[in-house]
Amino acid sequence: MNSVLRHLASTALVAAVTVAGSSVAFAAEYTAKIGHLESTQQSRHVHLEKVAELVAERTDGAVEFQIFPQGQLGSQREMNEGVQLGVLEATVAPAAFLGGFNPAVSILDIPFLLPEDDATAQEIRGGAFGDALCETFSSRGVTCLGLWPNGRKNFTSSKPISSIDDFAGQKFRVMDSNILIEQFKAVGASAIALPFGELYTSLQTGLVDGEENPLDTIQRMKFYEVQKHLVVSNHGAMEDVILFNTAWWGALPDEYKTVITEAFEEVIPDLIAHKNASIQAALEEIKASGIEVSEMSAEEKAAFREKMYPATRAAYIERAGKEGEDLLAVYEKAYEAATK
Repeated sequence: MNSVLRHLASTALVAAVTVAGSSVAFAAEYTAKIGHLESTQQSRHVHLEKVAELVAERTDGAVEFQIFPQGQLGSQREMNEGVQLGVLEATVAPAAFLGGFNPAVSILDIPFLLPEDDATAQEIRGGAFGDALCETFSSRGVTCLGLWPNGRKNFTSSKPISSIDDFAGQKFRVMDSNILIEQFKAVGASAIALPFGELYTSLQTGLVDGEENPLDTIQRMKFYEVQKHLVVSNHGAMEDVILFNTAWWGALPDEYKTVITEAFEEVIPDLIAHKNASIQAALEEIKASGIEVSEMSAEEKAAFREKMYPATRAAYIERAGKEGEDLLAVYEKAYEAATK
């Protein structure tokens, strides 16, 4: 066992004892440690706890989920590897952290991928497209149960960005993704891949003019302190992927698999509401700072999508190959049906 997995295994054992303690009167027949990166106050953790409660109740305690937030079980990469190898039973991972592990999931980097309306977006996420995306994980040694929404990205800049033409000539920070680089090139801007930890300073010094992030991230990281303009564009879907170790999942009785899958689906409306409340609170704080805030209209979003989609689609196919082409075909059919 390499050092990463040794660390993950030992940390999981200690944490399991600490968290489980005397809170269960008997040992569950099936126990799953589920690791993730968010804090205990954030939407992902709050609703993982709800799923754990539902699963325990509906299996009469036969299945127990032990939830470990804030990277207690390692980095996302370590948790992905742990789930693959069975050191960890499950993780709920941001799709943005999975592109190196599964290039097909980078389809979620394409801007304006999901419609603005929550119900319509869920129709696509929870339908044939979500199923097809999950299936791409099967060849990577893990079982994907579905997608969870976790907000959307928006644009900020030190320069005006109130129209599509304003983006020309500006420099934006992005995650290390050719799809995101092409997203900005399509509107005449350039993009630089920088570590997240360097973003505040890079904005402050003018190394980059702007960035894209969810509103609650912009608020929490105080990026609005070193930016003058925010456009609520909701252009980038921030999706979580629910991944289980295939051997652990395969050993479950079918009725327990159904209970677990349905529990993850059942909490999605509450998850969306919780996230929306967090986003709204963040937006109010950002507005109070004095930064210029505008909202992108439906017509403007359509214009951005028209410019950005062809370039980012091509970049995605270049990255994901035939598997990506097949997934795009499923997505485009689902998008057309949901938005007609």
